[in-house]
Amino acid sequence: MLVGAPSLLGRGRENAAAVAIQVNGKPAVMLTEQDLAKMPRHTVTAKEHGTEISYGGVLLHDVLERAGAPFGSQLHGKALSSYVLATARDGYAVVYTLTEMDPDFTDSEIIVADQQNGKPLTDQQGPLRIVVPHDKKPARDLRMLDRIEIVQLRN
Repeated sequence: MLVGAPSLLGRGRENAAAVAIQVNGKPAVMLTEQDLAKMPRHTVTAKEHGTEISYGGVLLHDVLERAGAPFGSQLHGKALSSYVLATARDGYAVVYTLTEMDPDFTDSEIIVADQQNGKPLTDQQGPLRIVVPHDKKPARDLRMLDRIEIVQLRN
């Protein structure tokens, strides 16, 4: 487990902000709210049902990189067949490509959010959620983030 600074996320909640990340079948790494609080913060704006909402959090790239995902010069050849499976506490799941997170491939702003309009996410939204701000529909946004798996299709 990674440890860090005092809690900034999900303070006072039964469901503390944490996410389990497994990279290519290796043991999962748990990133806690303290770990996330030490990482660079980003703010994005996304449209939901015609309303613009501001979300604050950490780039999904940074979270995955911290867990050992292959990015930069490591993301080539067979690694390009990797996908990211994010799963919510209620079982909802979304797939992303690993290249969507890599700044060498795109200017993605996909974040793991812990705030909406400057306030902690509600229990129905969080304590963590993935926000994909440039998608035309919010279907790949994922509330109540529980775990992330990176899977390479071809060995």
